[in-house]
Amino acid sequence: MAKESGLGMSAIIDDSGGSARTISNDITNLDIATPREEQDITGLDKSARERLLLLADFTISVNGVFNDASNMSHDVFKTVPSTSVARTTTLAVSGQTLPGEIFYTDYALSRSSSGELTWTAPGVLAGGVVPTWA
Repeated sequence: MAKESGLGMSAIIDDSGGSARTISNDITNLDIATPREEQDITGLDKSARERLLLLADFTISVNGVFNDASNMSHDVFKTVPSTSVARTTTLAVSGQTLPGEIFYTDYALSRSSSGELTWTAPGVLAGGVVPTWA
């Protein structure tokens, strides 16, 4: 197994109509997490914690540069406030993919004092399917 960078990573995210859009060029950075809930089941007879793993989850925060060209990031996320649809999101790097059905919960734009117009779009797991790298 070789160590690698995240260079060449791609992101395909559905628009609100369910059409897959490759918006990798608009994305500057992203954070993903695949946490698991846990239940403490430590009995009185133990000197260390015992736990059970419970539900799996997935969160994502995608950040990018504003692009209102057809089928690019603004087209994908502009309907977040007005639609309640899960969007298939697939991340790919080095032949590994992580697909998921995601509810994006915000599409926030920010204009800095230097004139940069950027956005962030946080998302959470929608469909109850455990996110799995393939």
